Amino acid sequence: MKIAIASDHGGLNLREEIKNLMDEMGIEYEDFGCECETSVDYPDYALPVAEKVAGGEFDKGILICGTGIGMSISANKVKGIRCALVHDVFSAKATREHNDSNILAMGERVIGPGLAREIAKVWLSTDFEGGRHENRVGKITAYETK
Repeated sequence: MKIAIASDHGGLNLREEIKNLMDEMGIEYEDFGCECETSVDYPDYALPVAEKVAGGEFDKGILICGTGIGMSISANKVKGIRCALVHDVFSAKATREHNDSNILAMGERVIGPGLAREIAKVWLSTDFEGGRHENRVGKITAYETK
C-alpha cells in the first residue's frame, strides 16, 4: 500500500503523528507538505494528493487541516475521489467497509493525536466489503462520468 499525505499549516503536528504511525505499520508514503506554520491555502495541498490518488499513483491519501472540512471539500472535487471527513473510529471503519473511501480527512483542532492515530490505523487496515455497497459506490462513479 502506498499513501499520499498532506496538511496545511493547521495540520502539521497531526501529520507527523500519522507519518510515525505509518512508519510503525510499515506503510510506504509520500509527504506532499506543507512545511510552514504560516497560513497557506488548503486546496494547494488537497488537490495534488487527490489527483495522485485518482490517477492511481497512490492507493489512498490522508489530508489534515484545522477541521478537515476544507481538505475534504477540496479533495472531493476530483473525479474518482471519495474523501471522508472522520473524527471517530466507528466512522473510519464504516467509510472503508461501506463507502470504499480512498482519502481520509481529519482536523487537528478537532481531535487529539491518540484518537487520530486510532482512526488512521483502522482506516488503513479496513477493506471495502463490496456486496450491496458496491452498487452504491458504483452509482457515485456513474454519476461522475455523466
